[in-house]
Amino acid sequence: MKTFITENFLLQNKTAQTLYHDYAKDMPIIDYHCHLSPKEIAENKRYRSITEMWLDGDHYKWRAIRSAGIREENITSHIGDASYDKQRFMDWASVIPKLIGNPLYHWTHLELLRYFDIDELFDESSADNTYKKTNDIISKSEFNTQYLIKKFKLDFIGTTDDPIDSLEYHKSIKNQNISCIITPSWRPDKAVKIDLAGFNEYIQKLSKVCGHNIDSIDDLLNALFSRMQYFKDNECSISDNGLDNFVFTRNYSKNEANIILRKSLNNETLTNEEIVKYKSYLLVEMGKKYADYGWVMQLHMNVLRNNSTKMFNLLGADSGFDSIGDYSYASQLSAFLDTLDKEESLPKTILYSLNPSDNGVLGTMLGNFQGDGTAAKMQLGSGWWFNDQKNGMEQQMIALANLGLFSKFVGMTTDSRSFLSFSRHEYFRRILCNLIGTWVEEGQAPNDEKYLAKIVKDICYNNAKQFFNIK
Repeated sequence: MKTFITENFLLQNKTAQTLYHDYAKDMPIIDYHCHLSPKEIAENKRYRSITEMWLDGDHYKWRAIRSAGIREENITSHIGDASYDKQRFMDWASVIPKLIGNPLYHWTHLELLRYFDIDELFDESSADNTYKKTNDIISKSEFNTQYLIKKFKLDFIGTTDDPIDSLEYHKSIKNQNISCIITPSWRPDKAVKIDLAGFNEYIQKLSKVCGHNIDSIDDLLNALFSRMQYFKDNECSISDNGLDNFVFTRNYSKNEANIILRKSLNNETLTNEEIVKYKSYLLVEMGKKYADYGWVMQLHMNVLRNNSTKMFNLLGADSGFDSIGDYSYASQLSAFLDTLDKEESLPKTILYSLNPSDNGVLGTMLGNFQGDGTAAKMQLGSGWWFNDQKNGMEQQMIALANLGLFSKFVGMTTDSRSFLSFSRHEYFRRILCNLIGTWVEEGQAPNDEKYLAKIVKDICYNNAKQFFNIK
């Protein structure tokens, strides 16, 4: 049976169809925040099977498979073992019919159609043929990471990289003839989160990379700033800060931050107040440097991570046991942005919350700190993680339209670890065009094709290219 992914999938009116097919569909892609592996790009990796591509690192799918009652040993225990590839694939096929209404249902069928030209419903009855056909295609020499980047017209990819990363694979990529700009993004979470287990060990690793001891806050800043310069020298222009429960206080000093860091390095217990002061000092100092370098600052907030202690101990982080947070942080976020703004050191910023109820909070926060002659300097981040589905994307875009400059939105990014996720840009573009088309059809926006086409093309591509200074 053919799939529901028709030519006009998600396009519910004529205006939407025109905007998508004539203007959005063929625009290049800028994926400015993702977790793709630079190593796999540099080495032009070919995958052993559809199972490796689809299931080995995708905790979205792991959550769904667990929910369907399949045992953990059949989900994560045999990652990397080719002898279990077909069984794990068949398990996924058995789950798909149960996922109607879930974005994974849409994404799975989109990926089969766009990557493998398979236009039939995916379930247990079609799984054998699907497994054979996808693996036949994957086995071909041209089906590798760089081919996929070219096939989907990627112009820019921003990976996610730790300050201690050597960036060796980015250097290798730069020396290859790849039709896409691929740059590192600065992700300093492990240096900021002084309250997490492993902080002291991480500081030791940072010390080793920088070649000097870190015994004080000056030592730490010097280490981080030297690594930021190294990232800048390797074409980094984006920071990505995973802050989970965003905390900030104006009531801190450098001396206090120094004392707190020394206490941590001496394995002394820190109070909540001390943790907040340390984080506040470090975030402000890095924020100033972002502004000096002209980097974009991304803030990802309101995440409740590693909820299952049992599974965290078994599998570690990023294995599908995170959820939406419900922290209250508006006044603290305002104080942080204001602290930088008062010193003329607020960089271009994208605000993301995993909690969709924060769209109004963040949408109104933008207007407090716009300016400096930069259009839409402050951005409301796209529907992220649990919100990168139809309802979540629409809520984010409607909030931005109600409260800010929707026409200057920098658009969608995948936040993905999978090279099969590029079709999600198609998913977003269809939802975008349908939203605008609905406004037009309902008489809420002018039926001016030239005007609407520019907005669509800008959100799909042009705004991000300008915002991130992509050459």
